[in-house]
Amino acid sequence: MNTVERKIIRVRDVMKKDFDMIDGRVTVMEALRTMKHVETKSLIVNKRNEDDEYGMVLISDIAKLVLAKDRSPDRVNVYEIMAKPLLPVDPDIDIRYCARYFENFSLSRAPVVENRKVIGIISYTDMVLKGLVHF
Repeated sequence: MNTVERKIIRVRDVMKKDFDMIDGRVTVMEALRTMKHVETKSLIVNKRNEDDEYGMVLISDIAKLVLAKDRSPDRVNVYEIMAKPLLPVDPDIDIRYCARYFENFSLSRAPVVENRKVIGIISYTDMVLKGLVHF
């Protein structure tokens, strides 16, 4: 019997390490202006203190909750439209389990958290294009 051992690809191998972290009190316009990684589709909202949790705003949230509703991005604060708390992903899990996790909880992207700190963002795109194609 011939078995091929499959290499385990972990979330940390394919996650985006460059991400934008913003304060929830800034306006949507300020958040968009301060984005360093313009190819990103999400912004991590920083904790207010150690007992708080991270939040996230997707570009699609801004489109649906600000643009489509004709609200002024200069008058809407990030905390009004963010998702919080987030379901974190452990950097050491196999991307196959991460994909199942996303499916189980209807996620498209999630923060990668290690020692209660965000160290990256993982998405289906990262798992498929970096995980399946390049390994």
